[in-house]
Amino acid sequence: MNTFVIFTLLVVLMLTGMPISISLGLTVLSFLFFLTQVPIESVALKLFTGIEKFEIMAIPFFILAGNFLTHGGVAKRMIRFATSMVGHFHGGLGLGGVLACALFAAVSGSSPATVVAIGSILLPAMIKAGFPNRFGAGVITTSGALGILIPPSIVMVMYSVSTNTSVGALFMAGVIPGIMLAIMLGMTTWYRARSNNYPRMPKASWTERLKALRESIWGLLLIIIVMGGIYTGMFTPTEAAAMSAVWAFICAVFIYKDLGMKDVPRVLLSSANMSAMLLYIITNAVLFSFLMTHENIPQAMADAMIGTGVGVIGFLLIANILLLAAGNFMEPSSIVLILAPILFPIAVKLGIDPVHFGILMVVNMEVGMCHPPVGLNLYVASGITKMGITELTIATWPWLLTMLVFLVIVTYWPPLSLWLPQRLGMIAGG
Repeated sequence: MNTFVIFTLLVVLMLTGMPISISLGLTVLSFLFFLTQVPIESVALKLFTGIEKFEIMAIPFFILAGNFLTHGGVAKRMIRFATSMVGHFHGGLGLGGVLACALFAAVSGSSPATVVAIGSILLPAMIKAGFPNRFGAGVITTSGALGILIPPSIVMVMYSVSTNTSVGALFMAGVIPGIMLAIMLGMTTWYRARSNNYPRMPKASWTERLKALRESIWGLLLIIIVMGGIYTGMFTPTEAAAMSAVWAFICAVFIYKDLGMKDVPRVLLSSANMSAMLLYIITNAVLFSFLMTHENIPQAMADAMIGTGVGVIGFLLIANILLLAAGNFMEPSSIVLILAPILFPIAVKLGIDPVHFGILMVVNMEVGMCHPPVGLNLYVASGITKMGITELTIATWPWLLTMLVFLVIVTYWPPLSLWLPQRLGMIAGG
């Protein structure tokens, strides 16, 4: 009964158009105040201790690093390097876009930031080169979603906070799936370009490629700093986030000099705004998780689901459907923070690896970011391309279909996610 009351109240509040974070907080406070004897003091204490996690500090640092890189000319150098490597194939600029998105994802940790940084430079160039607007929009909207799968990823940090799973293991687990999805999106791009005979670029010489690499190397070094630092144990993922913010600042202001010192306060302010918004959502989600645990709802749901005889295959199918449905009306951070505490105990009881389940959730979030009505990447791409959401949705379908095929592979082939962290000794097995 309590489960029904909680979820009905949450859905009703969200249907009024109230932000999800406020809906969560009001649901918890209303339920605790009117239907339980829990002292409000304990809620305040839980609120404070719930966000007193070292891992949460990584979020503002990764956001700050992403903002410095977005405004600091790193993106255009990465695009130049990417197109020099793959531009001579069919749909060269589109393939360059996929590779540039993958590279920028590895330094920014954010999908919308990747779409803005790469799309705002590459889309006008693609139209100028004779590509249809829809083709370019489809490539960038979906490839931008790599921002939350290829580490470092803000969404992975949130999953870690919700489930106490190792951030480092999640980052390493995202490497191979991220590369595989980039290859699959690249193949879709190449096939469509070849079918429609879209333009190719002249093949770059190795001298030009080395020049492009030399120009972009300072930004690309960030990948080595973050992943190498975590892998070698030099610093934790949170410390890696702080290092990435410092390095991104040095790159943008002192090496590339695309950002002046007078622009730094603006970048700091926009990062603070975004961080405050995410931390507010996390705070309310912590409260919601506390309520769920207090009412023993995840445990009861786990027992009920296992009692029906649903196995691992059936549960993963249900979880995917639920996550894809949630993607229709919630953005990734909210989905992870609300659904992870509910689905995670069931997954663990069924023997599903927490890291594998985390990657599965992230891939679902990627798909959700590319379809209406609240796909963040669609809205960002719409602002760049000046295309309507419906037209943009039609433009993305071939790549979206590819992502759904990839989701099935990730769901039912755990070694894809687990092989690397197992080899590095971050999780048991292998």
